[in-house]
Amino acid sequence: MKIDKTPPPLPSSQIGELAPRSANAKPTGGTAPSGTSVHLGTGSAQLRSLEKSIANSPVVDAAKVNEIKQAISEGRFQINNGVVADRLIKSVEELISANRTGAV
Repeated sequence: MKIDKTPPPLPSSQIGELAPRSANAKPTGGTAPSGTSVHLGTGSAQLRSLEKSIANSPVVDAAKVNEIKQAISEGRFQINNGVVADRLIKSVEELISANRTGAV
């Protein structure tokens, strides 16, 4: 197995935050000269909208969890060992494939 010692890139929100600042340093960002404008396009607004909808959606389907809990407590919950094994094997195959292509 190959171990890559290069650190992952910093998120764009942290770029420039790690550089030491002197006491005399003046801020470089913030205000633009008059007459300069920046347009981010519709993609920015779409990303913000998507981010808000994801933030408001539950991580876990509580109704499904309660349904499974009820089935377990009543002894109705059945585990299909073949499906569990097949999905585990598929997951391992995907990890191996991703590792070979360097996607991990």
